Amino acid sequence: MNVISTNDHKNRQELEKIVGEGNVQPWDEIESVRQQQIIQSLTPGTTIQGIIYPQTQEELAQVIAYTHQQQLSVLPCGFCSKIDWGGLIKNVDFAVSTERMNQLIEHAVGDLTITVEAGMKFSQMQAILAQENQVVGFDPTYPELATIGGIIATGDTNFLRQRYRSIRDLILGISIVRYDGKIAKAGGRVVKNVAGYDLMKLFTGSYGTLGIISQITLRVYPQAEFSGTVILTGEPEAIAQANQTLLSSALTPVSVDLISTNLSKLLGFGDKISLVVQFQSIPESVQQQSQRLMEVGETLGLKAIYFDFDQANLWQQLKQQIWQSQSNASILCKIGVTPTSAVKTLMQCQTLGVIHAGVGLGVLRFESVSPETLLNLRNWCQSQGGFLSILKAPVELKQQLEVWGYSGNALNLMRQIKKQFDPQNQLSPNRFVGGI
Repeated sequence: MNVISTNDHKNRQELEKIVGEGNVQPWDEIESVRQQQIIQSLTPGTTIQGIIYPQTQEELAQVIAYTHQQQLSVLPCGFCSKIDWGGLIKNVDFAVSTERMNQLIEHAVGDLTITVEAGMKFSQMQAILAQENQVVGFDPTYPELATIGGIIATGDTNFLRQRYRSIRDLILGISIVRYDGKIAKAGGRVVKNVAGYDLMKLFTGSYGTLGIISQITLRVYPQAEFSGTVILTGEPEAIAQANQTLLSSALTPVSVDLISTNLSKLLGFGDKISLVVQFQSIPESVQQQSQRLMEVGETLGLKAIYFDFDQANLWQQLKQQIWQSQSNASILCKIGVTPTSAVKTLMQCQTLGVIHAGVGLGVLRFESVSPETLLNLRNWCQSQGGFLSILKAPVELKQQLEVWGYSGNALNLMRQIKKQFDPQNQLSPNRFVGGI
């Protein structure tokens, strides 16, 4: 139980003047599941006073202005679904949640844009877009819980990368609250407006270390009329050849994913590595493209399976196997390799894994693994021009290993950017690369 000091009590009183009674939740009143999520994000011995829930962008700005003036550090979050991703946070006083900032600002149906507050859940935005037969081009982890701000802050794009690329390519406008409580904006609500391009990219994957995202404008797309999925399974060399043939062809899949042998077994595809490809268009186009890919597979001696009307269930199962675990000890890693090394990399990993074949980014999940095994896999990924970062893991493991495994030459530049955006290191201290 946290000991409540005079300063703690004063802080809560002042913050309640800003956000209203009931919108500052002391630590002891936070539900146990959320407490555990937060504990998994903190360095042992670090405690927080509670969670602050602003309900508007203006309240958020006033909260951050107050914490800055009082030299209090904060942990920005949405619904806390990915709060334990990344490095262990040190010396933080409050979590600041945007989950009560969840309003639709504007849905410009004809312009194919939507503007929402950062705390809106992905599932809520999906429902709004579905009424107009529209979609966004990303499918985040934990879609029922993830907020739009949290998705952007963690760069959480996943399976639709082949067609829509990264989420940072879908942001048309962004508003953020700076370390001192001032509001900054970039971009706009019109697709052709490219002002603020760099700022929108900078905040994607920044893990709350540069500012707090408060409002976002996204590009949206018409809902495809029909979807179909082809699965090719077989020997690694043949899968690699099929993947190369597909990526160099005129076919236009929305998802191209290599899945590990272990994951293929769980999904009932057999005991070989698999290539899972989704097409979306009019029925005739989907069927024709699927047939051409299956012919490629048959030529290479691969087993081909086609899903159409039940393919949504297939993708749901695939995502659940990767993202959901009943064990608090499970380890989730993000990896990147050159696309030509993707098959070899999955064959190195005796675990559940998926790599988005067109870009070489993917995810591995272990129920248990030694630090030595993770280091060996990291060395392999780096030898293939890539990386391995630990997103989610027990605190003890994160204390033993450098979470991000960054080996590039931009760390000094990152620190300069951090100093410019958060000179007193009050936002998510130690969560990012190099202790940023």
